[in-house]
Amino acid sequence: MTDFQALTLDGYAAQAALTDQRRGSSAMSFALLGLFGETGSLLTELKKKQRDQTTYLGYADAVVEELGDVLWYLSSLCRRSRIALSAVAGAAIAADPSKAQRDPTLTFHGLQPAVMPLSREPTASFERTLLQLAIRVGELVRQYEAEAPRKRGARQHSLTEVMRCLIRAATEAGVTLEAAAVKNLHKIFDRWPRERVYPAPFDEGLVAEETLPRAMTIDVVERVIDGQPFVFQRSNGVNVGDRLTDNAAVPDDYRFHDVFHYAYVAVLGWSPVTRSLLRLKRKSLPTVDEAEDGARAMLIEEGVTTWLFGQAQQLRFFEGMRSGELPLDLLKEVREFVAGYEVERCPLWLWEAAILQGYAAEPASPSISNTGAYASGRFHNDPIHLHRNAIEHAAPERIQPVGGLLRDPRPK
Repeated sequence: MTDFQALTLDGYAAQAALTDQRRGSSAMSFALLGLFGETGSLLTELKKKQRDQTTYLGYADAVVEELGDVLWYLSSLCRRSRIALSAVAGAAIAADPSKAQRDPTLTFHGLQPAVMPLSREPTASFERTLLQLAIRVGELVRQYEAEAPRKRGARQHSLTEVMRCLIRAATEAGVTLEAAAVKNLHKIFDRWPRERVYPAPFDEGLVAEETLPRAMTIDVVERVIDGQPFVFQRSNGVNVGDRLTDNAAVPDDYRFHDVFHYAYVAVLGWSPVTRSLLRLKRKSLPTVDEAEDGARAMLIEEGVTTWLFGQAQQLRFFEGMRSGELPLDLLKEVREFVAGYEVERCPLWLWEAAILQGYAAEPASPSISNTGAYASGRFHNDPIHLHRNAIEHAAPERIQPVGGLLRDPRPK
């Protein structure tokens, strides 16, 4: 067993800096906007709790998260101002702030009382402190925006005032800033990891009849039948699932959506829908079979996929987006969607990879109604070795109407 090591201010700042994506002249203004915005989010949580006193159950967790976000942006501003976070925190708790210096040993434990009352409801003093925090942040933003004062001492004083309010707010909320800092680091590395380590498959060690394929190829073919486009899938010459349509009043190509399920298999090692299609449910584990591979889990997966498709429509189907660029809130919503199922253990960066690869692989179909063509492609899935998908697009081919029916031109 290893001894617990308290988190230092400068230790936190060094780790937080690893996830700071901003560079160049706009980095300072971005950090200011972030600090201002997250302070506003903290106030919003207070407002929501006052409005929905008995029904807003996520208040306590939200306060911890927002305190951590404020701390992250404050740390970013300190770093960009070349002032150690420990110097700012030390000044905030010192009897004489002018004598405070950088202290690499200063821990979050040293900022707050050893014993704090646990508060699940906002107090009047907490409300006043948050408003004071907002005022101090506003003054800091105004100071930086005016590019004055330029002296290091004046900047440190303004940052110290913000830190003092932050410490007091956390204490009045019954939250240790260390807990907020640790949760913040977990969140940012869950999204932007230092090292990408793929987890083991959920069905590792089970017999082949209960494991998702470690490599597979799916032929995706679109055909028109009586004027209606359908998507068919085959694997090793065997049909997979039912023929699919958009199931929508306005055509939107959702008939290709099984590609997303295969992306979940490749990247996440998870897909109750694919398990059902390929008859690979984990029958040897009755509880897992019912809870993780059953109808409810399949509905959750279909729900996530449909919701993501709606988000993708608003974001040009994630065209041109690279790793690290999907909205964090989108990924957090997905995590909430799958809460209680095994896949919730997958980090956010892994979900992003699955989503982006699924949309990169989705075949673009031609205008069936205008051309009488069908789109086809071959989808490769190699989860164990590559954790990625690939799709080969075949050239659209004509379907010739014969006696009111449609004939597939490919050789039988």
